[in-house]
Amino acid sequence: MAEVLSQSQIDALLNAARSGEMNLDAPAQEQPEKKYRKYDFYSPRKFTKDRIKILNSIFESYARVINSRLNALLHATCEIEVESVEEQRYHEFSNALRESDVLALAKIDREDLQEENPVLVHMAMPVMLTMMDRMMGGEGEPDPDLPVEYVLTDLELDMYADIMADLLSVLGGSWENYIPLKFEYVRTEVNPTLVQLIGFDETVILVGLDIRFPDSSSGRMSLCLPGEMLTNIFAEVGKSTTRRTTGEDKSEEIFDSLRESDLEIVAELARTHLLLSDIYHLNVGDVVDIKRPKDAPVYLNIGGRRWFDGRMGVHKHQMAVKIGETYIKV
Repeated sequence: MAEVLSQSQIDALLNAARSGEMNLDAPAQEQPEKKYRKYDFYSPRKFTKDRIKILNSIFESYARVINSRLNALLHATCEIEVESVEEQRYHEFSNALRESDVLALAKIDREDLQEENPVLVHMAMPVMLTMMDRMMGGEGEPDPDLPVEYVLTDLELDMYADIMADLLSVLGGSWENYIPLKFEYVRTEVNPTLVQLIGFDETVILVGLDIRFPDSSSGRMSLCLPGEMLTNIFAEVGKSTTRRTTGEDKSEEIFDSLRESDLEIVAELARTHLLLSDIYHLNVGDVVDIKRPKDAPVYLNIGGRRWFDGRMGVHKHQMAVKIGETYIKV
């Protein structure tokens, strides 16, 4: 709706035009043309922006987990962050692969998703060789003379499989806020250009993780998630009325497991300081002065912290402590 001017505003405009302060013949300033992303109606998008955001948050959590995992495995500091989460066709992913590349295949350990296409994971060769070198005690420095079409040896393929199996084993934990999933490593595919693992025109989600090491070596870890599999997963997520959380929804389960846990309770009579020479000369029957009266309370420590005090006594012919004061409220 157009803005309605008051009479005073109209008079001010007329006075400005008469005095020449406002040039009516000046052309209006051209607004910069907005650029819009072209939409391909022949291959419509299957996933909304909200679902892409969900996947982005899932893999940001996954990046943090494998970041700490690789730091512990390689004894080195690396940085991993989500570079992109995009919906594409599978041929855009497969066309970028070389004959020397290696793919790791994973499946979801879930009955209703067993028949789906596998999840494909590709690790840039320089980054993978850096990891292998560090695992074997090297410095992990990239070889400048490494050929682009380098082919992994049998030993390196076994190490590749172990690393990918370890990284894929924690992928399901990033989905636990939405749906319980467990990803299992299946096999390693050498020369993936000769094998059609997914239909070329099938929709997939490509997740790119950027991995950087302090020695300036960096590369990309790409995960190719079949669109049909993700559609079925989001359908299962939509069936739940409320989103699962790691706090309140699991509180009863956590407390049930804690109730069956064993805790060590230490009864402390007193504390005193002795010289090492005095301890060395102690004999049976010697008395150590703890400088406390015999009826002083006994302290009960749990996990190194004082929780209760009490009185020493006998219960059913066994030494016991009767609880008195509570120091920590449960």
